[in-house]
Amino acid sequence: MNIVLLVKQVPDTTEMKVDKVTGTLIRTGVPTIINPDDLAAVEEALVLKEKYDAKIILVTMGPPQAEEMLREILGRGADEAYLLSDARFAGADTWATSTTLAAFLKTLAYDMILAGRQAIDGDTAQVGPQTAEKLHIPQVTYVEEIMHLNNDRLIVKKAYESFSEILEVPLPCLLTTLNTMNQPRGMNVYDAWRAYQKPLTKITFDDLDLPLNQVGLKGSPTQVKKTFTRTIQAGSLNENLPPREAAKLIASTLKAYME
Repeated sequence: MNIVLLVKQVPDTTEMKVDKVTGTLIRTGVPTIINPDDLAAVEEALVLKEKYDAKIILVTMGPPQAEEMLREILGRGADEAYLLSDARFAGADTWATSTTLAAFLKTLAYDMILAGRQAIDGDTAQVGPQTAEKLHIPQVTYVEEIMHLNNDRLIVKKAYESFSEILEVPLPCLLTTLNTMNQPRGMNVYDAWRAYQKPLTKITFDDLDLPLNQVGLKGSPTQVKKTFTRTIQAGSLNENLPPREAAKLIASTLKAYME
């Protein structure tokens, strides 16, 4: 069994900056981390590897420094990695990103694709589903448990806001995982050392069968027209009233708001 893991290196959201001209994230000089939801997918892949002797293939699209993230996940137990990195990929929205990923994934042999529910730098939860659509494979999003693998089918539990649903999905398929479904493992010293002996291949635009107008900013139908910092101003009234009068004012204000 071959499991592809779609992972992403994201900027620390506490220090995120935006280019006011292009509307894209400024990643230079900003600390980066592994996308939290992706860690759940990593752990699930490792569990499946232990049960079914699966091979784990990492795939990410990002800047050259994303190699550090891939090495870390290789140290957790993944087997090989691919880094899609090219200046022509820069500025891609979810559509262009999924187009690029799908073009590369078509060159791989896989039985399952796992991805985190969403990335914290965009919060769209679109790349996984869009990639599945472009590969013409079934998908299940918001997976909170992979319950059983039966020959060429998976039994999974999908979470909704107030209930869960048990679904059967044929392989190959794509699943997006919730970060509450497991507790990701770390690395030991030996595995961290071995991570630098595992294969990591860099893929550029020239390696893909795609026209230039379908990648990066040129291939992104989503365009940010303007970014700005919201100015917060105190807009509420301060009243110093006896308790009974204060209660009446609150009640009348709420009533007026609801009308």
